Amino acid sequence: MFGSSANRASAYARVGVETGVTAANPHKLVLMLFDGALASISVAGAAMERKDIPAKGQAVSRAIEIIANGLSASLDKEAGGELAFRLEALYEYMTDRLLHANLRNDAAALEEVAGLLRQLREAWEGIGEQVGAQPA
Repeated sequence: MFGSSANRASAYARVGVETGVTAANPHKLVLMLFDGALASISVAGAAMERKDIPAKGQAVSRAIEIIANGLSASLDKEAGGELAFRLEALYEYMTDRLLHANLRNDAAALEEVAGLLRQLREAWEGIGEQVGAQPA
């Protein structure tokens, strides 16, 4: 009558994400992009271990999509100047490494990109804390 519990859980998670996106400020949205890319890379690594090629390909593609069309596309090159251009180059490098990881089943390349994303996420989170702590 109501579908499987997995379908209900998936629908609940989808609503939670949609609600989170609606309520999030731009800083939080970028954190969500980092989290999504990291989650996709984790799924890709698990699929690689299981030798589940379709799942690995989907997860890597999702991570690339988030990095290229989320993180990179959100860069403001006018306001960000040289830093924005360097981040764009880093995001391009990450997508290249993810493609390599997918084609060569290279778990180390997945972990390299995940490590870079974790560092960027931590820095971005710190910026938000600093901005939020400043008086209005």
